[in-house]
Amino acid sequence: MSIHEHLPPEIKRELKQVGWSKGLELAKLARRSNGQDFDCATWLHKAREMPKEQFQREVEQELTGKETEPWEIIYFKLYKSQIPVIEQALEAAALMLGSDKSRGYCLELICADFLAGGAYIGLCLGKPDLVASALVRRPGAERFDWLDELAC
Repeated sequence: MSIHEHLPPEIKRELKQVGWSKGLELAKLARRSNGQDFDCATWLHKAREMPKEQFQREVEQELTGKETEPWEIIYFKLYKSQIPVIEQALEAAALMLGSDKSRGYCLELICADFLAGGAYIGLCLGKPDLVASALVRRPGAERFDWLDELAC
């Protein structure tokens, strides 16, 4: 019902063609603007042409002003004895980075640090593929800072 309450008549007629998932996204946009300044034709065209995930990212970017990256949920088995160590590492990373960072981002940085350690070993052992792998994964300005500290 909330979809129909917030969408202009032009979109209501096209809703079956666009689909309910995209209709929900269109309703978010229409609700934000209270029906005024909502570029109905453009957003309806985007909804028809784009895949669902891409359209959702586009709407999210419009609403928040932030560009979002495609994402994927990954699953793997952990033993109950491993969970406290992983939780502790994620909590420590979150404290260092600030609480506004996602657990996925924290995990990425933990892994990047691990790979950087592997790059150090790679330099010492003459394995440049480990070094290249670590450099690619290190975030922006931090990417080369640790190279100065290496002394094999």
